[in-house]
Amino acid sequence: MASQPLVEPHGHGAPHHAPLAHQFDTLEQQKESSTLGMWLFLVTEIMFFGGLFLAYVVYRSQYPAAFSAASHSLDVLLGGINTAVLIGSSLTMALAIWAAQVNWRKGIVIFLLATIALGSVFLGIKAVEYTDKFKHHHVPGASFHFEDPRVQPEHAEIFFSLYFIMTGLHATHMVIGIGVLAVLAILSWKGKYSAEYYNPLEMAGLYWHFVDIVWIFLFPLLYLLGAHAR
Repeated sequence: MASQPLVEPHGHGAPHHAPLAHQFDTLEQQKESSTLGMWLFLVTEIMFFGGLFLAYVVYRSQYPAAFSAASHSLDVLLGGINTAVLIGSSLTMALAIWAAQVNWRKGIVIFLLATIALGSVFLGIKAVEYTDKFKHHHVPGASFHFEDPRVQPEHAEIFFSLYFIMTGLHATHMVIGIGVLAVLAILSWKGKYSAEYYNPLEMAGLYWHFVDIVWIFLFPLLYLLGAHAR
């Protein structure tokens, strides 16, 4: 009797084939190798961002008043909204993996697109914040200008240098993540992933959650520092 293809609980029946690369003996070995590779990559990312966090700690300890004053110019409301948006995107990413585990192909696509949409909202809000910084000449460089009689402008400029470097690199990781999720959404619609094989979704999920966690640290360090500056 011919074997029946996997059927999705929401009505989409399609055969699924878990691809096994030639260098691996089993799917389990392939999954473990890719998971190890992703964690090693994330370790390098932790070291990369760790250096920036260390620089932040050093300069903040040297110029606490300037950092507090400069932080006060950031929009805490927009930063808070972006934090909520990213937390929501982590949820939708987790739901995309769940949808794969129950063979709901349409659900995978829906939740991946929702994650992409939330990531895009985050980048849109960040673009609004950057525009405001350009408008008020808070971008480090020849045109930098910061009015506060309590601090030296060059010290505040250090804060904004770290702000743009850290949030800019984070935003770059977001753009890369959105691109990866877009490819996964297309492949998911074509029936590439199922309960039998969804490892690429898990690896993308690990990356996305890491990017979200980085922002969880950036938000209080950059935005909440100046909450009581005045």
